[in-house]
Amino acid sequence: MRLREFRRAVAEEFGDRGPALTADLVLGALGGRTADEALAAGVDAGAVWLALCEAGDVPPARRHGVGLAEPPRR
Repeated sequence: MRLREFRRAVAEEFGDRGPALTADLVLGALGGRTADEALAAGVDAGAVWLALCEAGDVPPARRHGVGLAEPPRR
């Protein structure tokens, strides 16, 4: 997952709360860092997304393939 895909996924899933969640929510799965801190430290955006989903109780069906400009071709 690229950073822009991460940001798009956060906006789609969490709406207006997204920026506050990535800036303020401390995630144990990320070593006690926020999503923004983890990304700045070089943690993979996909791993940060999954940690945010876990903390936000996002159903597994909405965790994969989000944030892409176009759905993957099959």
